[in-house]
Amino acid sequence: MIFKKLPYLTLSMVLGLSSVHAQSRVDKPFNDNWQFYKANNSTFFTDFDNGTKYFESQSQWTKLEVWEDIQLPHTYNREDMQKDRNFFEGKAVYQKKFQMTASDKEKRSFLKFEGVGAVAQLFINGNYIGEHKGGYGMFVFEITNSVDYDKENTVVVVTDNKSRRDIIPINQFLFPVYGGIYRPVHLIQTNKTGFVVTDQASAGIYIRQKNVSSKSADVSVEVKLETKEKHTQSGELLVEIRDFEGKVVQTEKQAVKISPQGVTYVTQDIKMKSPRLWDGVRDPFLYSLTAKLMVQGKEMDAVKQPLGVRKVELIAGKGVFLNGKQYPMFGVCRHQDREGFGSALSFEQHKEDFEFMKEMGVTTLRLAHYQQSPEVYALADSVGFLTWAEIPFVNRVSYYENDNAKQQMHELVKQNFNHPSIYIWGVHNEVYSKTADEQVPVLSRELNDIAKTLDPDRYTVAVTGYNVVDRQENLSTDVQGINHYFGWYGGKIEDLKPWAEKVQQNFPDYKVILSEYGADGNIDIGQELLEQPKDVVSGKSFPENYQTETHIKQWAAIEQNPIILASYVWNMFEFAVPAWNRGGVNARNLKGLITFDRKRKKDSFYWYKANWNPEPMIYLANRRDNKRTNASTKIQVFSNLSNVVVSVNGKDYKAVKGENDKHWVVEQVQLQKGENRIVAKGENNAGGKAVGGKVAGSKATAANVLTDEMIWTLE
Repeated sequence: MIFKKLPYLTLSMVLGLSSVHAQSRVDKPFNDNWQFYKANNSTFFTDFDNGTKYFESQSQWTKLEVWEDIQLPHTYNREDMQKDRNFFEGKAVYQKKFQMTASDKEKRSFLKFEGVGAVAQLFINGNYIGEHKGGYGMFVFEITNSVDYDKENTVVVVTDNKSRRDIIPINQFLFPVYGGIYRPVHLIQTNKTGFVVTDQASAGIYIRQKNVSSKSADVSVEVKLETKEKHTQSGELLVEIRDFEGKVVQTEKQAVKISPQGVTYVTQDIKMKSPRLWDGVRDPFLYSLTAKLMVQGKEMDAVKQPLGVRKVELIAGKGVFLNGKQYPMFGVCRHQDREGFGSALSFEQHKEDFEFMKEMGVTTLRLAHYQQSPEVYALADSVGFLTWAEIPFVNRVSYYENDNAKQQMHELVKQNFNHPSIYIWGVHNEVYSKTADEQVPVLSRELNDIAKTLDPDRYTVAVTGYNVVDRQENLSTDVQGINHYFGWYGGKIEDLKPWAEKVQQNFPDYKVILSEYGADGNIDIGQELLEQPKDVVSGKSFPENYQTETHIKQWAAIEQNPIILASYVWNMFEFAVPAWNRGGVNARNLKGLITFDRKRKKDSFYWYKANWNPEPMIYLANRRDNKRTNASTKIQVFSNLSNVVVSVNGKDYKAVKGENDKHWVVEQVQLQKGENRIVAKGENNAGGKAVGGKVAGSKATAANVLTDEMIWTLE
């Protein structure tokens, strides 16, 4: 496999947006010219749960000079939640003026929100339209009958990110729930007859696959149709499959009758011959599938979705197989926030995250611990990351969250059903019970049943923070996920290997994933000697070298133990945790391989790049531990080259392999007082193009030799 830089991708390319069907369905951005007011939980806003009371005082608050002009996406916590636990948590109001036209009367109009943290109440012209609970799923409300077609309209959205025991996640402890309309909003307009828009913000069509091989594939398209006309509509369902260049490769059609009552369900079966398979990072080939509804030869509606033809199998003790071939599961977890922006990210920022992951050699991605932007799933489709998607049933239970957890599981599966990158649905993370009869195991079974009923063709997973495979909370799903930080929250770094061997011995038929592992590392704290931090909960010094050592030893153990079907580094990027003050940076989880601002890559990043990305590279580790007191020392090099040699002040030392064949070590190197110039070089026998990081030189000094260098100072 060759891990190349992402090709030029635009938002329209990734999401498959097209203006071809502008006459039948219009999807317009609804993100400009909003106003925002943070309520600060004043008594003025205490009656939001009652829309009538709220709008009795409308004449008062609309005249207040407190409104801030903004563009979406927007969060009102982009700074305070990244500083400390003294952040704003509560209600804020968004409003926008907009016009409809006379011709819009013949259409149906909807507002689609990609994400609002965490509760949203929608009002149109003073009329209460509805409420959505949950900060991560999309939602749609129809506004056809509430807008005025002759004068200006006002949309008001009241948001609230205050923790509630009936909405998951029920607290802000592991990660912040940023408030506001932090993802884009769409105004969708359709004809009176078309695909259902309000099916929990799903596409209204569901693509299923069976009997997939390079010879053929059985594809079925399940569609939901409705009409607001008074009579049954006779028409034709037309399904087109196009290749990546836009060429039609297959067309199927059938006659349909759409009842004016309820919803009409139709399934179109398609037999694809010799399909080009979606093969992860090896070949993320995407078709597009467009379902069109025709009435009397006129296109009434059209929905375009990605189609990646693939087959995923998890085989206990052997690995993950994509299209019948074993697939390398080089995995990381990703939180959606970024320093200075919170969760209100642009497509280019999402794309940049994927660039970093691609450079490191990632092949699989866990999107923790909640549904992320539709742009993220589309990027995963485009670059070929097998993806784990989950709901935020995480960390703590209140015994009041059952209904909302089920709602969010429905949303997660329905809204992301057609993404070929998704291979597994997560039902919970680190929630516990004492017996199998209590709330968590029972709710987990129900969540698993929702996922498997909606989508029987994908796997499900539940995650425990104990290093025990058969806990009662996890046994309802297809796969057991284990979050365990050997050498951090207990034990030693080396404990991972004997643990995996014991799992292999005792649970050979279980599908097991190491869903989180790692250690905190502050890139600005260097340390000459390797020492395990004594207090990982309230300690203020987490040197980077301990994080590096954790990943060196634990990846070397993971790759040798096939009982671990996949593993996911916690975390690709540092992220905000308002309740924490650890490791020398307040409100920060420092387990990321890249800093929160995305500007600096830690040593661990280059360790995985050497192991996962076959592009030739060499990197001198511990470069920030550059203040030395011991003249005799050890030097570590991360490289996928051969014959690695380390030169110290002109003296050559031949490196030997350490924990694995990408880990090169020279012991008892002699330093001199003052500055020591250290150069590592290796032979690129593979002949591939040399690509190095910005910090590491990895520059070619000859046709087949790459070098890196650093300075250590002996005091």
